[in-house]
Amino acid sequence: MKSIADCNSLEDVRTNIDRIDRQIVALLAERGSYVKQALRFKKTAEDVRAPQRAEQVISNVTALARELGADASVTEQVYRAMVAAFINAELKEHNTLT
Repeated sequence: MKSIADCNSLEDVRTNIDRIDRQIVALLAERGSYVKQALRFKKTAEDVRAPQRAEQVISNVTALARELGADASVTEQVYRAMVAAFINAELKEHNTLT
């Protein structure tokens, strides 16, 4: 894990959080691009939902959270929300293609 800067003020903390949020959003955009590409290979709505794959992702990231010292519960909640949002977006696009 990257070393954490020792902040001297709430402004320093917020500046670092804003910097990290920018990186997270950039990664969400990148992830979303791959999700859109995956739609080309999915023929049915059930293929889009892929509950086994979703659970595999959750299992992978919670294990990674533990390895990296992150809160596994928070990580799981964030990923469940993110995966559900991507699935909903993917289903909407899938419906326009069928």
